[in-house]
Amino acid sequence: MVDRGASALSLPDDWPAHPDPILALNRMGTFDWDLDNGVFHMDAQAHEVFDLRPDEYDGNPATLAVRVPPPEGYRLDGLVSRAMKDGSENYGTYFRIRCRDGTMRWTHTQGYIRRDETGRPRRIVGIVRVATEELAELQQRREQAADDEARRQQTSVVQLTTAALAHARTIQDVIDVLKDTHGLTHLGATSLVMGLVEAGRIRLVAEGPSGSFVPGTLITRIDEQYPMSEVVRTLSPRFIESPEEFADSYPVLWPHITDLHITSAAYMPLIAQARPIGAIGLLYNDRRGFTTDERNVLVALGSSIAQSLQRAMFYEQEKDLASGLQQAMLPRTIPSVPGADVAVRYRSASLGRDIGGDWYDLIPLPGGRVGAVIGDVQGHDTHAAAVMGQLRIVLRAYAAEGHTPATVMARASVFLHELDTDRFATCLYAEADLSTGVVQVVRAGHIDPLVREPGGACRRVSVEGGLPLGLSAEFGQLEYPVGTIELDSDHTLLLCTDGLVEQPGTDLDDGMQTLTALIATGPKDVRDLADRLIDVAEERGGDDDVALLLLRRRVLDAPQPGGRLQQHVAPGDPEALTAARHMIRAAVRAWGSADRADEIELVADELITNALMHTEGSAVVTLRVLAGSERRLRVEVEDSSSALPRRREAGESGVSGRGLLLVDLLTDVWGVEARGGGKAVWCEFVVPERP
Repeated sequence: MVDRGASALSLPDDWPAHPDPILALNRMGTFDWDLDNGVFHMDAQAHEVFDLRPDEYDGNPATLAVRVPPPEGYRLDGLVSRAMKDGSENYGTYFRIRCRDGTMRWTHTQGYIRRDETGRPRRIVGIVRVATEELAELQQRREQAADDEARRQQTSVVQLTTAALAHARTIQDVIDVLKDTHGLTHLGATSLVMGLVEAGRIRLVAEGPSGSFVPGTLITRIDEQYPMSEVVRTLSPRFIESPEEFADSYPVLWPHITDLHITSAAYMPLIAQARPIGAIGLLYNDRRGFTTDERNVLVALGSSIAQSLQRAMFYEQEKDLASGLQQAMLPRTIPSVPGADVAVRYRSASLGRDIGGDWYDLIPLPGGRVGAVIGDVQGHDTHAAAVMGQLRIVLRAYAAEGHTPATVMARASVFLHELDTDRFATCLYAEADLSTGVVQVVRAGHIDPLVREPGGACRRVSVEGGLPLGLSAEFGQLEYPVGTIELDSDHTLLLCTDGLVEQPGTDLDDGMQTLTALIATGPKDVRDLADRLIDVAEERGGDDDVALLLLRRRVLDAPQPGGRLQQHVAPGDPEALTAARHMIRAAVRAWGSADRADEIELVADELITNALMHTEGSAVVTLRVLAGSERRLRVEVEDSSSALPRRREAGESGVSGRGLLLVDLLTDVWGVEARGGGKAVWCEFVVPERP
């Protein structure tokens, strides 16, 4: 029968409720309790259960007190009374009796309550049986279940720890997983130590809890009498099962850890590819000894830790190697530039040995000019870094030869195409004349530059661009338009790669707006601003490198005599001639002489054309502002020929012979100077002071 009310099955406090119904049929008796007259009838088997002879029992329940100790009797009376009062149909419980030889015997009773039509209890019939073996077997089952559960928990901890270790990239990541409160502490360990084998010694890399460091153990020899040294020497785990064993085996170490109250410890070698790479020790203060299962679990855990640790060591070695390779490809130092403050920064992506081809460079040029380069080679590997290094070198060489920015970019594209590599590169080259603030910008598939004003306002400067380097040569589109930026004093030019701009889930324009707002609120000093930007990139993470170059045109402390701008024009290079014209017009306007810009451009163009037509070499055009009683703008065109120019009459076709006539008419003064193996034709224009 099933009790529909509160359960009347009761167990003593030191036994679990609802045991398995295992019947000891060979030692079970029955009883019939007449509640009206109080007679408690028992059969012969029930007498045996209570260890009573028939003549020792008179049918009165109180007589059973000779076998049932008072505490057990009170509990039985209370149980039966509650069952009768609360309407239960049955009850059951375990209780102890004292046999005639004084030993205690576990017994079980089950009673069924019979009631009349009014619900009043009239009779109880039931059984009593010896339950000692039953409860012993039940206890054994419960202990086995507890052991199984403990083993499952330990196995679960190993599985969870192994899963967490799979995501560990660095040695510190491995340590953090092991010291996590949800990790090894579930195995009962109160603290751990871990060391790595380095050059025949063991270097301690983790210890806990705080304050448990033993002096002199940061670096120990493998032949010393320490448990970690022993497991590394023997390649076998060491299980220390008592404080006495610890003190006897390691007398040097034990006095230093007595305050930790260690009762046992387990040390495992960390073996990878058949060689020891370290050792780990788990220390306990609430247990003695280890079962076979516990030892197997800890050994398995040590194997998992060793594999993760080796991966982390390889990762850090490869990352150091990759980082070193990339740093070797980047400029070792950035030269100081008169008239400008410069800051560069680089952040490598968190991709282990995979490195990107991002780079920056600053190239000092003649005449107070400077070239700023930012670029990104496609891919994240050592090949990308190698291509980046070569591109950086050739860009620096082309710029130093005096080529125009457009020519520098075109030649770099041809070079990359002829490398016979499948990589392309985006790049931005900015050539700045710091005396005038004129910046010529050429963009090859790269993101636009930004300019920050002294007040903090930042804007994106849209520059018409061409195809990335390598692709423009492959498709025969080597024309790179030149954009011009006028960088006033205390203005900052910012060049960066897309790793600083691109964010998951956002497009490039949104990223540029976010970067613009960040720059606008950043510090004024370019170094501090660069630090803030790279810190933001670090916090954001990401799988792309970041290269950053900031150039602030410094406020001049005293009036300068004037600006100077120089450009190299090679023969047979129409792009260089066009770029020179563009530079001249932009510089003249920047110097506040726009009203004479047409005249100056026409004369300079005539002198450059004559130098290219009548000599076999290139021409170098120089513009400078001369300060004196009156402000003058001087144009010089230098070539390698010593032959002096002469005025000629125009031919019948009228297409030549008028060059020097135009120079004479449009300039205020002009002349020729010998320059070593060549000459320079110069002319000057009187221009008013800038307001």
